[in-house]
Amino acid sequence: MCVKELDFSFAKTNTLFALSQEALPQFEALLKEVKESQDSIGGSVIVRAKGNLLGLGEPLYYKLDSELARALMGINGVKAVEIGEGVNASKMRGSLYNDAMDSKGFLSNHSGGVLGGIATGEELRIKVHFKPTPSIFLPQKTIDLHGCETILNLKGRHDPCIAIRGSRVCEAMVMLVLADMLLLRKNNE
Repeated sequence: MCVKELDFSFAKTNTLFALSQEALPQFEALLKEVKESQDSIGGSVIVRAKGNLLGLGEPLYYKLDSELARALMGINGVKAVEIGEGVNASKMRGSLYNDAMDSKGFLSNHSGGVLGGIATGEELRIKVHFKPTPSIFLPQKTIDLHGCETILNLKGRHDPCIAIRGSRVCEAMVMLVLADMLLLRKNNE
């Protein structure tokens, strides 16, 4: 499902944090189907940040993009983090990817607001990918403590998609990294 316009204010009004009114019914139907089939599904979260970010980070040991990726990869269930164009950058030519500038500033933001480990002052754009919840109600083959094959049958309540709750965790983690970077800048002044 491709959402053309991302509406972050709408995301705050619905329990799935969907970024468009058009996508919300599709997300609800998909989650219902996944839950009824006793399975789970992965998901992607988009986090954006803007404000007084220019110059945050260092070019080598404390790079903003690597600290963001490290912190976000530390969240349970996260399997990939993209900043800016992310994996799409590997399919682009430099002439299209490079964030050219004029006297008014950057003309694009393919880098997602970070160049050379340092914030450009442009909006930070991050996409975080979560795996499907491993706790599902379908019988699963496994082994016990003695190495004997057995069948795992779960009981209780489990989320069919951890990316929904994970979106708030990602948002908080980005804020923590940015706060840490602001403190680093203050200490270096």
